[in-house]
Amino acid sequence: MGIDLAKQSFQLHGVDKEGNVVLKKKINRKKLSAFIANLPACLIGLEACGGAHHWVRTFVGMGHTVRMIAPQFVKPYVKSNKNDAVDAEAICEAVQRPNMRFVPVKNIEQQDIQSLHRIRSQLVARCTAQANQIRGCCWNMASSSRKGSAMSGRNYRGSSRMLRMA
Repeated sequence: MGIDLAKQSFQLHGVDKEGNVVLKKKINRKKLSAFIANLPACLIGLEACGGAHHWVRTFVGMGHTVRMIAPQFVKPYVKSNKNDAVDAEAICEAVQRPNMRFVPVKNIEQQDIQSLHRIRSQLVARCTAQANQIRGCCWNMASSSRKGSAMSGRNYRGSSRMLRMA
């Protein structure tokens, strides 16, 4: 089975062992868990995205085998114009390939650590950008300073004059 994840509605595409289509269904977020829980254990393919790890953990807890596929590996299996149903069919096709590379599933702790690293990285980038902006303004006022985020206010001879003008 291939599931195309979205914000509110999900497209499901299922085939049997011979490759015959047995399921084509659009379902909303509230009904997805109950629907999957009532299915016999099967192989489910999901495109790796922000919420995919949650769904993988949920479906594995229901006894299904779940695989996540990176979007660039699903794209070659899209047969026509891109829409949710065609994406679900492509995911279903891709998950059955024996040499397909799958995305490893992260547990909640791994996702938390990854989130903290991303937040810290963004904070460092913003601080560096702010320091560079201040240094640029000071250069405009014929003042100079050291490079990097280690600079302090005393390095800006013209900064107090510039701030008073604002």
